[in-house]
Amino acid sequence: MTGTPTRVLVLNSGSSSVKYQLLDMSDGRLAQGLVERIGEETSRLAHTPLLGGGSAPRERTGPIPDHAAALKAVAAELAADGLGLDSPELAAIGHRVVHGGLRFTEPTVIDEEVVAEIERLVPVAPLHNPANLLGIRTAMALRPDLPQVAVFDTAFHTTMPEAAARYAIDVETADAHRIRRYGFHGTSHAYVSRATAKLLGKEPEEVNVIVLHLGNGASASAVRGGRCVDTSMGLTPLEGLVMGTRSGDIDPAVTFHLKRVAGMDADEIDVLLNKKSGLVGLCGDNDMREIRRRVDEGDARAALAFDIYVHRLKKYIGAYYAVLGRVDAVVFTAGVGENAAPVREAAIAGLEELGLAVDADLNAVRSGEPRIISPEYARVAVAVVPTDEELEIARQTFALTGADPVAEKVTRTTNA
Repeated sequence: MTGTPTRVLVLNSGSSSVKYQLLDMSDGRLAQGLVERIGEETSRLAHTPLLGGGSAPRERTGPIPDHAAALKAVAAELAADGLGLDSPELAAIGHRVVHGGLRFTEPTVIDEEVVAEIERLVPVAPLHNPANLLGIRTAMALRPDLPQVAVFDTAFHTTMPEAAARYAIDVETADAHRIRRYGFHGTSHAYVSRATAKLLGKEPEEVNVIVLHLGNGASASAVRGGRCVDTSMGLTPLEGLVMGTRSGDIDPAVTFHLKRVAGMDADEIDVLLNKKSGLVGLCGDNDMREIRRRVDEGDARAALAFDIYVHRLKKYIGAYYAVLGRVDAVVFTAGVGENAAPVREAAIAGLEELGLAVDADLNAVRSGEPRIISPEYARVAVAVVPTDEELEIARQTFALTGADPVAEKVTRTTNA
């Protein structure tokens, strides 16, 4: 090989899973996959080659005891396609890290000091940062010679003004315990807000956008001129919109009430609000497709869950319209946002006075491409822009470690 290495491996390490993509920033996506149920006898690795060789997707099951074994298994699958991690074409490994606090406002080359700071942030991200650290430490041991880059979910939101980021509690207490709104899904909000500007034929600095990232986890952001000025998630990913299993906004006194009246302790309340609330708590399902099927069949409980979900969306659209003052686009993204036409229609319905409307025919189109679904007469564009957090992480990683500017040849592709 000659020239600058152009490949980036993107790792998203969960507590019992590793999602990965290998991208060539001058050529395209090379492979992607998932290792899940790490530590169980039924561990599963699914690997899909995307370019070259004509290899078919592969899947294997069997015990994978830990993240070190998982990454070694990933390396073996990539090597079988001639894409081994020992390749001189590999420029860097990019890691998704959920919480970067206030210190990490941009992608950061990882060293022991960075690892220590991510670890210090574990108390404010106990479900995510430990798993992210497992992936980082494993990858550093596997390729100690290679630049490793942390790309933080919270970084995009560090541009929020203090008026948006601060909670109205005692300042000394808040500062002592790092209590403030950090926001999450930042790589998605960054990618989608920039892609929306491109869809409108403008530069990010020229547009104000409301981004609705609607997956099992859901968040909204107000983006003015390419910079986040408000977001719905807060100290943790629990605050804000109604989600698959999370409550979103709730009166804080509910927790005290449950302790006093129901005798629930902190851990039980944590489980209730994070895992047994949201759509699953309201109707027993967190799959929007199933909920819509039940609504169409006349299921009153599913209909109420859907209405609560949409009501919260409308509140945030209106609130962020007020925060921005001028809105050029409201954009839907992630699994529900990209695929659930009824959610988009219901969330925008009744907002015509704000210049918002949805064209029924455009909204019904299923596509993996960014597209506008509002009629030509609408003052504010309504758009669907598929997110691509892996590509965003790869671009930021390569921009930090590569010798060349971020390549534009890699584009979003629908996951196989």
